Amino acid sequence: MHLRRMIQAVDAHACGEPGRVIVGGVLDVPGATMFEKMQYLQHHCDSLRKWMLREPRGYPAANCNLILPATHPDADAGFVIMEQVEYPGMSGTNTICVTTVLLETGMVPMREPVTELTLESPAGLIRVRADCEGGKVRLVTFRNVPAFAVHLDKMIDVPHLGPVKVDVAYGGMFYVIADAAAFGLKLTPEEGREITRIGEMIKAAAQEQLPVVHPDQPGFEGVTITVLSGPATHAEADMKNAVVVSTGALDWDRPATWTGAIDRSPCGTGTCAKMAALHAKGELQLNKAFRHEGVLGTIFTGKLIEEAKVGPYLAVVPTISGRAWITGFSSYVLADDDPFPEGFTIGDIW
Repeated sequence: MHLRRMIQAVDAHACGEPGRVIVGGVLDVPGATMFEKMQYLQHHCDSLRKWMLREPRGYPAANCNLILPATHPDADAGFVIMEQVEYPGMSGTNTICVTTVLLETGMVPMREPVTELTLESPAGLIRVRADCEGGKVRLVTFRNVPAFAVHLDKMIDVPHLGPVKVDVAYGGMFYVIADAAAFGLKLTPEEGREITRIGEMIKAAAQEQLPVVHPDQPGFEGVTITVLSGPATHAEADMKNAVVVSTGALDWDRPATWTGAIDRSPCGTGTCAKMAALHAKGELQLNKAFRHEGVLGTIFTGKLIEEAKVGPYLAVVPTISGRAWITGFSSYVLADDDPFPEGFTIGDIW
């Protein structure tokens, strides 16, 4: 057997959202910070992301994380997040998956009943508390980078939909947030096709009409993801959401190109962005638990623990609590004569 590449990975999911974690096969990449390492991967080694996330090794809702040596002295490990069309600065579900994999595989020592560790993401340091019992991680709570609202109750014109009222907020990525009821959506799995179609159209319009740039990290700019919000259906939740992640480019003249996938979880950074928008409107106070339901009925619990400033914006520091489960251990290989070294996409599901 002649192989061009071999990667060891642990597959996991956080409340339904898959998060593959690469633990072997890549020793390190150039960069003085995790943000610079992310940029190096994006500009010089993007084939790794495509190889992991496209078929035949991936699928549209897949995410991937690369564990790397930390560059900050306070961090126990670093990680770069890879998604279908971008390298996010931060991701809640992926943080929960990475924490679970690091501790349950012994890459970072587990201490029961509580393990505290610090992860270095491209967006900054993430303080993590893991509640552990019997060698398993039962709950992960992380302190995210500051979240902030940039636009509140703005009207944008969305082709094929008309005027739509939206918020735009940062929670690790820039999210455009709209009310699902305006489109007759109840945010159920059965509505998946319509949720992704509407979410992608709103995102594309927001990108054009509401430009945004992180004031402290100019490398993070533009709305890249959509939150559709609605009332909770779970008795223990405060609100429900469906987050639409892009899987390809959108062409207004070709509706078949409006491709996206729903985050299977309640979405950690999306919950942070939603909480920041609610706080900016005076609808969510500090230290109040916010239980956010996803399309599968799973719940993340968020909380705003303090206020902060990010450039000109009033920001909040959020925490998110959720759980992940390991689903498999794999060695992914690339044969030297494989005709699809970067995987492929086909329009039936992409």
